[in-house]
Amino acid sequence: MGQGCNDGYGVGFGGGFALLVVLFILLIIIGASYC
Repeated sequence: MGQGCNDGYGVGFGGGFALLVVLFILLIIIGASYC
């Protein structure tokens, strides 16, 4: 599952870990902007 993927850390976790982190940060930013 995505062995050759470069998830932004140069490690290649393959699970889209960096993408999940980015989405989580975006949710925090959007939530904070709505407060």
